[in-house]
Amino acid sequence: MSQPAPLERSAVGGADDPLVTGEAVALDVRPASAVIRAGGTAIDVLVSVVLLLAVVLALAGLDADEAAWRAVGISSLVFVLVVVPTAVETATRGRSLGKLALGLRVVRDDGGAIGVRHAFVRAMTGVLEIYMTFGGLAALVGFLDPSSKRLGDILAGTHGQVERAPQVVAQSFGVPAPLLGWARVADVGRLPDPLERRVAAFFRNAPHLVPSSRARIAAELAAEVAPYVEPVPAVADELFLAGVVALRRERDLAALNREAERLARLEPVLDDRPVGFPRR
Repeated sequence: MSQPAPLERSAVGGADDPLVTGEAVALDVRPASAVIRAGGTAIDVLVSVVLLLAVVLALAGLDADEAAWRAVGISSLVFVLVVVPTAVETATRGRSLGKLALGLRVVRDDGGAIGVRHAFVRAMTGVLEIYMTFGGLAALVGFLDPSSKRLGDILAGTHGQVERAPQVVAQSFGVPAPLLGWARVADVGRLPDPLERRVAAFFRNAPHLVPSSRARIAAELAAEVAPYVEPVPAVADELFLAGVVALRRERDLAALNREAERLARLEPVLDDRPVGFPRR
């Protein structure tokens, strides 16, 4: 069975572009930054140190010679730094205590769950880039890599992604009064999801922006939204964005209501049985 093709970044666009597989399937995921991954790794390192100390204390009373102690020490290090992380990431499909605390998960580059091989490569490489260099090598590679991958991710073909979605703040406003006439004849297409999220984030953060930044961001977003709108009204950029958002929401709601009404009319037919069909 052939392996999935690796993911690629779209050749056009910016950081909001989705990851695209070799089968041209766009994956809407949020890659984890190097900073948040460093926080999760710090928690995992702390847990490993505590576990190693617990193993040392448990074996403190062992009566053995120097060679045996050396073998026990090496075995303990291998168990804590390699075996335990491999088993945990394999069993939890890319999670660990640090990643769970920060809402992260390690996945394959094609978006699937990691396996034993991926977790083992990451754990073995982590001994070098995290413990032997005190995290310096992992931090250097993570900040230089566009996807914030550390060396273990590059070798294993994995990357970290954020799974904890931020709480959505409800925003409700109608079409602005100066755009009511435009709204009756306007054709507003569906905006791409990344652009739609950026416009929603703008209105959520607009009250906290200084006027110059607010006007600049509104102008940039309006230029990106304009190709999906016909005709484009001759109004301020922020007013234009508000009209597009409100009109798109009202029309989507109306479409959902019409679909619900059609399903309600079809419900008796869908639940009915053919003539003469027995009840069971």
